[in-house]
Amino acid sequence: MSNNSGPNNSGLTVSIASLAIAVCAALAAAPVRAATTYTVGNLDAFGGTRNQGNSINNRGWVAGFTTRPGDLHRHATAWIAGTPVDLLTLGGPNSNVAWPVKNVSGTVVGISQTSTPETLGERWSCAGFFQIDVTGFTCRGFAWDGSAMRALPTLGGPNGYAAAANNRGQIAGWAETLVYDPSCEGPGPGKSGQVLQFLPVIYGPRNDAIRALPLIAGDSSGAATAINDRGEAVGISGSCDQAVGRYTAAHAVLWERDGTVIDIGQGVLDAPYWNTPTAMNQGGDVVGFAGHPGDPTAGITHAFLWTRSAGMRLLNSAPDDNSTATGINAAGQVVGYYVASNGALHGFVWDAVNGMRDLNDLKQASYTDVIALANDINDAGVITGRTGTNAAGVRSVFVATPDDE
Repeated sequence: MSNNSGPNNSGLTVSIASLAIAVCAALAAAPVRAATTYTVGNLDAFGGTRNQGNSINNRGWVAGFTTRPGDLHRHATAWIAGTPVDLLTLGGPNSNVAWPVKNVSGTVVGISQTSTPETLGERWSCAGFFQIDVTGFTCRGFAWDGSAMRALPTLGGPNGYAAAANNRGQIAGWAETLVYDPSCEGPGPGKSGQVLQFLPVIYGPRNDAIRALPLIAGDSSGAATAINDRGEAVGISGSCDQAVGRYTAAHAVLWERDGTVIDIGQGVLDAPYWNTPTAMNQGGDVVGFAGHPGDPTAGITHAFLWTRSAGMRLLNSAPDDNSTATGINAAGQVVGYYVASNGALHGFVWDAVNGMRDLNDLKQASYTDVIALANDINDAGVITGRTGTNAAGVRSVFVATPDDE
């Protein structure tokens, strides 16, 4: 995400990594706090009009993407101590940190186009997370350790994806095989061109390691979207389809530490599409969004929370709910966004005491930007995401800090 250099964390010692895990474990015991107001500010970027925070860890590192003036190509970016660091790309035009990463040991993961042409004509999963030149190049998951990106392996196919990382060197994502899957959408006008099967994977802890996870019986493709320090992972299982959710997300699933796959939405999520976990905390609580029956376009979704003790629940039971949950912290606070009555996107924060609250009602009066997307929350309750488009045509990365901090 320019050619600034961040701190070189490639030489992290085992003791530092162990300390990071211990810090996470301690924070996991934090009680639910019901902050009523937030102090919000925007992070510096590189002068472009499209910027977004998608992840914030317990060190306060924000990660997402930025653009440059007059250029809508996205570059994966990390804000370290508030300073933006362009993580660059794997040789292609675009990269992005697209999901909550959560790792605190110095590793940032995401997706990047390479300079290798896409010969099968697929509109791979990465395309939905870029704005221009979204096709034509293969895309790979990457890991950045403070100095440079390294490409993560695939299962033999040309494309891969990295979504989240824990503090034990494991990365959750998905990768193509060389199997031509008949459930893929295939080529044609308005179609994704997807032809190859892809499977949920765990990369690492060795740099070249990759391991496929099992699917729900009868399914052919899927993706892992989040992982915690216990080695539990969550994601989706379904058909190959278009490689961007929809019927690939027939089932919201959890993989236990032994690799067993569990359908966590069974009997509750009644749409056969877009049932997608987006994040999980160290305790194994999961958030995401559920498809709406009769709407395979994903025009309507419903934010959900799953816990081992209470199972699956929707965060808003109102008939007109249209919401997505994107992040959760150790205290069970959830963030996401919903479609407001005027049709605009508004970021929200949810907890078991106060329910779903619009962050725009909780910010200081002097902050005039609209909080459009709340994408992640750390264990201190600090939130990041992006604003709506302001009068100058700019979308900014915001950080919202609870006033009781």
